Amino acid sequence: MKRGKEEEKMKTNHESIAIVGGGISGLATAFYIKQYKPETKITLFEKESELGGKMKTIKRDGFLIEEGSNGFLSNKPDTLELVKLSGCEDILLKSSDEARKRFIYDKKLEVLPESPKAFLTTPLLSLKGKIRVLYEPFAPIKRDNKDESLQEFGYRRVGKEMTDVFLDAMVAGIYASTPASISAPAAFPLVVKLEKEYGSLFKGMIKKRKKEAGPGGVLMSFKGGVSTFIKKLSQNIDIDIIKDIDIKTLQKDEKGFILQNENLKMRFDKVILSTPAYESAKILKDLMPKLSNELADIEYSPISIVGVGYDTLSHPLKGFGLLATTRAKKSVLGVLWDSSIFTDRAKEDKKLLRAMIGGQRDPKLALQDNETLINSALKGIKDTMGIDKKPDTIYVKKHDKGIPNYRVGHIKRVENIMNMVDKIEGLYLNSNAYKGIGLNDCVSNSKLCAKEVVGA
Repeated sequence: MKRGKEEEKMKTNHESIAIVGGGISGLATAFYIKQYKPETKITLFEKESELGGKMKTIKRDGFLIEEGSNGFLSNKPDTLELVKLSGCEDILLKSSDEARKRFIYDKKLEVLPESPKAFLTTPLLSLKGKIRVLYEPFAPIKRDNKDESLQEFGYRRVGKEMTDVFLDAMVAGIYASTPASISAPAAFPLVVKLEKEYGSLFKGMIKKRKKEAGPGGVLMSFKGGVSTFIKKLSQNIDIDIIKDIDIKTLQKDEKGFILQNENLKMRFDKVILSTPAYESAKILKDLMPKLSNELADIEYSPISIVGVGYDTLSHPLKGFGLLATTRAKKSVLGVLWDSSIFTDRAKEDKKLLRAMIGGQRDPKLALQDNETLINSALKGIKDTMGIDKKPDTIYVKKHDKGIPNYRVGHIKRVENIMNMVDKIEGLYLNSNAYKGIGLNDCVSNSKLCAKEVVGA
C-alpha cells in the first residue's frame, strides 16, 4: 500500500530500534514490539544468509533433519500464543502418542518409568536407590541461598543413584551437560522452587499437580520442520531484515546508538542484542569492556548432531528415543527417534534417527572430524539399540558453541550483566544465554523484553 507524504513524514519521527540476531529471540522480540507499538521502525540484522539461528531444518533424500531443537512443549502459553498471533497455527504439528514412551540406557535399554508402580519395578535403580528416593519428603531442607550444582541438589534430595541415572540422563538431553557442571537453580528453577516452597519435591509436585515440576504438556513442532515456522513468522512481521551482515561494534553518543562494521554505519534510538553471549561480548568490547568480559565468561557446550536415515529398517522405533547415562560410557549422549516423534520427518516407510554427541560429557569428541562423528554415532546406535545396518543418508552438523551451560554462579553473573546493561538507557540483551534455553523460554523472555523496550 502506498503511503502519503504526510504519513511518511510522521513515520520518520517514530522510534527506531535495531535488533541484532535473527534467531527466535530476535524475531519474537520484533513481533511483540510491533504488537505493542505498531508504528515502531525496526531493523533486524542477521549474520547468516538464513534466519533462525540453530532452529534450522535440512531437507535431504526424503528426510527432514533438524540441526537443533525439534519443537516445544505445550504446557507454557507464550509459544502457542505467538504461533496463533503470527498466523502460524495451520503449520502446527503434534507429536505422535508413541513419542511419550522414552528410554534410558544405563546397563541396557530400559523404559523410563512414568508411574509410581513402574518406578518401583524399574531395574534402572537398586532397591536401596528406590528407598532413598522415597525418603525425599523427609530429607533436610536447604536453608541458605547459596548456588549449588544439580549433582549437589540431587544427592541431597533424591540420592546419588537417582542423580547418576535419571538426572544425569535428563541434563544430557536438555543441556548437553552433566549434573556436576550445571547450576540447579539456574537450569531448573521450578524444581528448586518446590523445595523452597513446600520443603519437598514430592509434596510440591502433588500440590502443583505436576504441572510445574516435570516437562509436562505435549511436544509440538511444525509441518516441514522448525524452519517453516521461522520463515512464516519472519514474513508476518513488518520490519526491515538485513541478512549476511556481521555487526562488529556498537557505539553511543548523545543522539543514540551507532551500529557498524567495515561496510555499514547506522544510527538507532535503541538496540537489542539477541546474539549468543560470546557474539554480544565482541560487539560491546569497545563500548563496555567489563560487560564484554562477563558475557565472554558464559560457557557454551559443544555438541554435534548426526542425522541417520534408513530407507528400510526393521526396528519399530516406538518411542521418543533414548538418553545414555555417563556411567554407561557410550559414544552418544542420546538418540532421538525423529520419524516416530513427528510423522513428516521421513517419507513413506523411511526412518530417521538423530544422534547427539559430545556436550560437557565429552566436549573434544563433539569437535572431531565428520568421519569420527559418524563412526561415533553408528557405534552408539549399535551399542544402545542393536542396529548395525548401514544408513542410506547421513547428515552431520557441528555446533562448536551449541548450548549455553549455566554453571554454578550463573544467576549472579546474569544479575551483574543486567545491572551493567541497565546503566545504558536503550540497550537490551535477550537470548538463551541468560534465563532459559528452550523455545518456550526464548519466547517468554522475548515478550518481556519487548514490553520493557516499549514501556508496555
